[in-house]
Amino acid sequence: MRLDQFDLNLLIAFDVLIRERNVTRAANSLHMTQSAMSAALKRLRDSFGDDILVQHGKKMIPTAHAIALAPEISATIQSLRNLIASATTFDPAVSARRFRIAASDYITTVLVTPLLTTLQQAAPLIEFELLLPGPHSGRAMDDGELDLLLTPQQFLAKDHPADFLFSERHVVVGCANNPVFQRPLTIEAFEKCGHVAVEIEGNPVFIEAAIKAAGDRRRIEVVASSFLQVPWMLRGTNRLALIHERLAMLLERPFSLAIADCPINLPAMNEMMQYHSARTGDQGLLWLRERLREAATQSIPRRHTLATMV
Repeated sequence: MRLDQFDLNLLIAFDVLIRERNVTRAANSLHMTQSAMSAALKRLRDSFGDDILVQHGKKMIPTAHAIALAPEISATIQSLRNLIASATTFDPAVSARRFRIAASDYITTVLVTPLLTTLQQAAPLIEFELLLPGPHSGRAMDDGELDLLLTPQQFLAKDHPADFLFSERHVVVGCANNPVFQRPLTIEAFEKCGHVAVEIEGNPVFIEAAIKAAGDRRRIEVVASSFLQVPWMLRGTNRLALIHERLAMLLERPFSLAIADCPINLPAMNEMMQYHSARTGDQGLLWLRERLREAATQSIPRRHTLATMV
């Protein structure tokens, strides 16, 4: 018999019949009538070409074939139950799920990477696939190819819910021995220096769009395609760059950077996490979103800028 013609409920009936070895007790166990259980036994006999249970006096004895099938059918039932349960429950300690997340180098560095370290023990089998966001991210979200999109609020895909992660401001960074940092940074000094700007796939990032809207008069000497490239382009120069405060704090010591408040009043950036509208009840995603929110609260910058120390 073909599988698509077999009623899988008969496996439950088989399992209970072998355990009870009595049609009446098996029927009571499954809250069925005795006649319905007798009909199930007949269908099992037809399907397997075997008597399954044989009347012996007042008892019913399983056939040798039924005894051989019993452990395999029991294991199959448990596997099916686990499969069905996995659709609604999620246990990070044993789950081997792979999450696909679109995230910039910045958000990966300041938020995702520390979280992955934390989750090594709590969720040792879970896998993460990190993708760079871009013009394709909206379509990938629509097609259900992404579990999460981590992005500034302005770049969210349409028609899908999103949660707030944190608010980020941008600061001025440069080589620590840059003389411009010897006194509070003024707009004139800021604009006089050469600058490193960031564009991703030819598109201005949040801070570049914000400063252009405020009336940009910087002298751009270098355009980088990633925020993680910026510190290398500041070393041994008098260039400046605008980068995220959390990222600046992480890079300050390794790259001997100085950090100052931007003399131009620029808006804060709201970092968001977006997920498909069909996955609002996804237990795995609910767990991951909560972990990201927790990690975001732990990444709050605490520093004294050069501008306020002078």
